[in-house]
Amino acid sequence: MTAREAALRALIVCRKDGAWSNGAMKELLQGMDRREAALASRLCYGVLQNRMLLDFWIRAFAKGKLQPVVQDILRLAVYQLRFMDKIPASAAVNEAVKQAKHSANLQASRLVNGVLRSILRAESLPEPSDLATKYSHPQELVTLLEAQFGEKTEALLKSNNEVPPITVQVNTLKTTAARLALSLEAEGIGFAPHEHLENCLILGTTGNLEQLSAFRDGLFYVQDAAARMAVEAAELKPGMRVLDCCSAPGGKSFWAAMCMENRGELISCDIHRHKLKLIENGAQRLGIEILSTCLADASVRNDEWIGQMDTVICDVPCSGLGVIRKKPDIRYKDLKQTEGLPELQGKILVNQAEYVKPNGTLIYSTCTILRRENEAVVEAFLQSHPNFTAQWSKTYLPCDDQTDGFFICKLRRKP
Repeated sequence: MTAREAALRALIVCRKDGAWSNGAMKELLQGMDRREAALASRLCYGVLQNRMLLDFWIRAFAKGKLQPVVQDILRLAVYQLRFMDKIPASAAVNEAVKQAKHSANLQASRLVNGVLRSILRAESLPEPSDLATKYSHPQELVTLLEAQFGEKTEALLKSNNEVPPITVQVNTLKTTAARLALSLEAEGIGFAPHEHLENCLILGTTGNLEQLSAFRDGLFYVQDAAARMAVEAAELKPGMRVLDCCSAPGGKSFWAAMCMENRGELISCDIHRHKLKLIENGAQRLGIEILSTCLADASVRNDEWIGQMDTVICDVPCSGLGVIRKKPDIRYKDLKQTEGLPELQGKILVNQAEYVKPNGTLIYSTCTILRRENEAVVEAFLQSHPNFTAQWSKTYLPCDDQTDGFFICKLRRKP
C-alpha cells in the first residue's frame, strides 16, 4: 500500500465509522516502509488539521454536491498542493485522478482532474475571513476558546495545526541518553536533545516507531514533555508507594518507575481490562518490575487503599483539547458531550484524595486547556477539603511551551 492509499483509507474509515485517526493509521501502517508510513501519517493528519479550509477552497472550484469519497480524494490532493512543497504537483494530481477512477468512476476522475487543474492555474486561493475556517476549528470551539484565551486564541489555533514533535523519554533503567543516541543513529533516525528536560529526545520523521530495534529493546517510550512534568511534579523517590489511578496507556506510570529507580510499589489502574494489558506489555518491554496493574473505577472507593499512598497521580478523563495537534479529529467532536466531565473529574479527585497519606502528594492533571475541567475542578475540591493545599499548578499551551496542552496541579495533604 502506498502512502496516499493508506491516508485515503484512513480518512474514509474516520468519516464512515467515526474512528479515531491515530487508531486507523496505526492499523494501516503495520509492515509499511518507514518513509511511506511517515508520509501517510502526515497526509492523513494534515487533511484533518485543515479540513474546513480545504473544503472552503474546493467549494470555490467545484460546483454541486460531491460524493463523500471524491471529497476525501480532493482534500488529500489539495493538501499536497498547498501544504507540501516537496511533492510535485503532477504526482498529487495524477494519483488523485487514479484514486477517483478506482474508488468512484470515470466521471468523478474527470471532475477531480478539472478541479485540481483549476486550482493550479489560479494565481491565489480565496482567504476565509473567519478564524474557524482559516484554522479548521468549528465555530463553537473557537467561541469557547476565545472566551477563555481572548487575543491568544489565534496563536493557539495556529499551533494546533502544526506538526507535533515526536518526544521520547530515555529508559534510564536500561540505558543512557548517550547510548540511546548511538542506537538511533545506527538506524538512521535524526534526533535532538530536549531543551529543558534531561533524558528526553525529540525525534525526526520516523513513521512506525515500533519497527525500531531501540523501541523493541525497551530503550525508550513515547511521551510528551508536559505529561512527564506531571510526574516530575510529584518528586517521587525510591521505596515509595504510588498509585496511578487512570494510567492507560501507561506513560506516567513508566516515568514514575524510573524516578523510583524500580524500587517501591507502583499500582497502575484503569477501568478497561484490555488497556491494562497494554500497560503490562509496556512495563515488560521497559524492564519495569515494581508495577502491578489493577482493574478499577477511579471514582469508586477502595477501602484497602485509604491513607496508604505516598503519592496518587490523578490524570483524569477529559475533553482532550490539549492534544489536538496529535489527534486533529478531536476538534470536530460534539462539545456538548464534554459538559459533564467536570462532575466526573471532581468525583475522581475526591475519591483519590482518600488514598493519600498525611503529608503525601496528590497530582491532578488533564490533557485539556479548559478552565472548567482544570482550575475550577481543583478550586471546588479545595473548598470541600481543607486538609489539602495547592502547592503548584501550570497550564501548558502548545503556542507558548511547545508541548501538548496540559494542566498540572500539585496538592499536598496536611500532616
